[in-house]
Amino acid sequence: MERYKRVAAFVDLDAVHENLRAMYLKNVRAGSRMIAVVKTNGYGHGAVEVAREIEEEEFLYGYAVATVEEALELKEGGVKKPIILLGYTFPDTYPDIIKNELRPAVFKLDQAKALSDEAVKQGKEAYFHLAVDTGMGRIGVKSDESSIDLVKEIFSLPNVVSEGIFTHFAKADEPGTMATERQIGSFRDYIFLLEGEGINFRLKHCSNSAGIVLYPEANMDLVRIGIVMYGMWPSDEVPLDPSCVRPVLELKSHIVYIKSIAPGDEVSYGGTYVAVRNRKVATIPVGYGDGYPRSLSNRGYVLIRGYRAPILGRVCMDQFMVDVSDIPDVSEGDTVTLIGTDGDRYISAEELGRLSGRFNYELICDLGSRVPRIYTKRGETVSIRYPFS
Repeated sequence: MERYKRVAAFVDLDAVHENLRAMYLKNVRAGSRMIAVVKTNGYGHGAVEVAREIEEEEFLYGYAVATVEEALELKEGGVKKPIILLGYTFPDTYPDIIKNELRPAVFKLDQAKALSDEAVKQGKEAYFHLAVDTGMGRIGVKSDESSIDLVKEIFSLPNVVSEGIFTHFAKADEPGTMATERQIGSFRDYIFLLEGEGINFRLKHCSNSAGIVLYPEANMDLVRIGIVMYGMWPSDEVPLDPSCVRPVLELKSHIVYIKSIAPGDEVSYGGTYVAVRNRKVATIPVGYGDGYPRSLSNRGYVLIRGYRAPILGRVCMDQFMVDVSDIPDVSEGDTVTLIGTDGDRYISAEELGRLSGRFNYELICDLGSRVPRIYTKRGETVSIRYPFS
């Protein structure tokens, strides 16, 4: 692994699989299936590698991504199960959508007509999932009588298969607000309205990771598992069992240089850290160009030899410095843990999110393309992806 000593993200594929299976067995009712959300490159972990790992699970319906490009990457990677496109899709992508039998979110008539036209042209069917806005205020038809005629017209289009209907929770990770209960009720009422007009959908889904844990009544035909599959918490208010869900990713680097500084010496851009006594400083070859937050300047820390080493000064694009004065026998070449475990200490994505003013989703998704992902199973490396595109 000499080539990857600068920085590498280690992704435990066993943990991905175990998290998915544990959440299904503990929280999902019989008859429901799961959609694995692998948008934003599998939340930074690697969409293709994650999808390949779980593809054979019978309770897995398929995958959800945000863009056609993400879906095509999965297809090219050998993924066979259905792929839902949760975001808006642009007309120039419709030929690829129909050709590859992708499931776009539909909520506009012109969109549905164009997909229908393309399906007729290709002699294929256009599968879609109707997006319904029950309180997110993002995309989707209104969940009331005002959209019934629109949905009827979509249903009447040639070569269109109305496979699914879904909505998205805005506050499922904030229990106690009643907002999610209102959204569930609105979604159920809207489905009842449609069915009264003879409009039926085979697959209904609304639960995200927080919803799976907190709102079992929202288990419908499908549930969408995202952040929890990667071993992270939707929020501090969502009670996950650590014995069922474990972190998937660790981020490691190595010390490249150690120097001594004296009182009055400054460290990094702007001299925002000034030594007040003799210090030993280590340079780490990672920076915000790799997605490591600049906002951790003078407040974050790393683990070296099981000890905490606080960040000194500003995080640079490609490097940052830490105080190793109190770490016994520290030397150049020592492993540095930015996220993960070292000895009996642990730095979580949640903690780094709090320290940096971000949150865990953002932190992991922002890991850059020049950070190689090293995939492991049963503690052994099974593949490496670098550069990561």
